[in-house]
Amino acid sequence: MISGKRILFAAAAALATTGPVLAQDTLKIGHISVSSGFLKSVGEPSNVAVDIAVQEINEAGGINGKPIELFRYDTGSDPKQAAVAARTLAKDDEVLAIVGPFSSGEANVALNDAERLKVLMLPTSSSAPGLTDGKTYGWRLTEDEKKQFGRLLAAMKEKGLPMETAEIVYVSDEVVANGAGTKLYPALLAEAGVEVGDPIPVQWKTFDMSAQVAKIVQSNPDFVAVAALPEHASKLIAELNRQGYEGRVIGSQIFADPNVLELFGPEGEGTLLVAGFWKGRTEASQKFNDAFVAEAEARGIHKLGAHHSDAQAYDTVYLVKQLMEAAGTTGDPDKLEEERQALVDGMEGIRFSGILADDICFDGHDAELPGYVIEIKDGEWTKFAEAPADSCE
Repeated sequence: MISGKRILFAAAAALATTGPVLAQDTLKIGHISVSSGFLKSVGEPSNVAVDIAVQEINEAGGINGKPIELFRYDTGSDPKQAAVAARTLAKDDEVLAIVGPFSSGEANVALNDAERLKVLMLPTSSSAPGLTDGKTYGWRLTEDEKKQFGRLLAAMKEKGLPMETAEIVYVSDEVVANGAGTKLYPALLAEAGVEVGDPIPVQWKTFDMSAQVAKIVQSNPDFVAVAALPEHASKLIAELNRQGYEGRVIGSQIFADPNVLELFGPEGEGTLLVAGFWKGRTEASQKFNDAFVAEAEARGIHKLGAHHSDAQAYDTVYLVKQLMEAAGTTGDPDKLEEERQALVDGMEGIRFSGILADDICFDGHDAELPGYVIEIKDGEWTKFAEAPADSCE
């Protein structure tokens, strides 16, 4: 079993002091992250985004005059370790709120611990529909796969692209990919009037996809809907190209990473996907993107741009800052339960503006965010269409 790892992180400006640091001199925030395991390539960059936000806030004077002290726990991509992380951060480290976990599989487990421990938990990339249903302490600054994939299909229809037939390929042992490939994609494609075959499963360790692709080439659909992380999507696209498939590949947020430009290469031309972040939306969005790419490179992480999960992680830290400022959080250990509850109470009816969007509201416990349909065109990450955020009821 992959074991988790507990790390204490504090931006350099956070704990600059000539004397001992007392607990009440900082505001303690937990971060359940991914720095190892099969989600490392997509999850580790989010650590960079969180660290940038923490450093910016601390260098600007912190929150209510106190720096953030960040406690990080690496799950190793193991949902069971996400639960251990939640318990460790809440009980041992006595954090006021938890940023993360990263994935839907991890969040599906850890959110139950947040409910029991009565601590605010804000997953940073989990997009499986319904994860926060019935939860009191779980909220997401993310947009679910159903809405975003629906926006992609609507954009294809509006642009008049061929979409009479399709095939679906999904990674069976990854929670979001499995749910998208077996339930979400088939339902939305049927609703859009697309004739689709039985979803074709692959496992994340699969290297040879020739048999699966042979079935697709034989049916020759207008497009192939892929539910997979970037590396697995790239293998599939390469094999489709090798066997002569000439239709499009599409996908939802799961492989919406700018690095797919290099991963897919020329074979990825025409691929359509949907993302929740557009770097050129505002000056602040572009500034974050540039700072993120530079800091990631400095840490040996090659990024062509920020993934929307990175932007969501960054904005989540600022959302916690807004909550703490409004609640007058002090970090006093004797007020831990009271101050934790005040942060949760502060989420009700909150409006937040960040690099993702302006005046973000929450429908239930999930944020309403815009969607950007991206096309790989001439080897570039280009905007094919966009959809504004839905209003909250």
